[in-house]
Amino acid sequence: MEPLFTWVRNEVLVFVMAALPIIELRGAIPFGMSLGFSPAHAFFISLAGSLMPAPFIIFGIRPVFDFLSKHSPFMERLINGITSRTMAKGERARRFGFIGLIMLVAIPLPGTGVWTGSLAAVLLNLRFKIAFAAILIGNITAGLLVMSGSSGVFRWITGSF
Repeated sequence: MEPLFTWVRNEVLVFVMAALPIIELRGAIPFGMSLGFSPAHAFFISLAGSLMPAPFIIFGIRPVFDFLSKHSPFMERLINGITSRTMAKGERARRFGFIGLIMLVAIPLPGTGVWTGSLAAVLLNLRFKIAFAAILIGNITAGLLVMSGSSGVFRWITGSF
């Protein structure tokens, strides 16, 4: 029973890590592989975890931002800063629409990914179907890049080419 509990606990850890901003699947895939998951297993758990926040962000961020902006000048300044940084990173998404949003999410660097892409989709007033499809394709692309790189690094470290 103990090995099953450890296995499920580790999957939940990878899933939750992938859902966190900044870390997302870019950090969850290597983490899952370090726990002994196969690259594909780590990829699919991380993909599911990283996509989980997208609908909540797309549908819920505007009312939250509006509420916080009305009730706190500090939060209004913070939200304006977040919005302006996201729009600066989302310039490519604004220029190229669907393809631009895919590229914004697919680049496996900090400050890009599902959270930023979802916020950019809201700020660009993209429909949910279009936004989620672009975020999904971009996230799969980022995951494949990270999985490929992590697989190579792990093989190099262990010396098993």
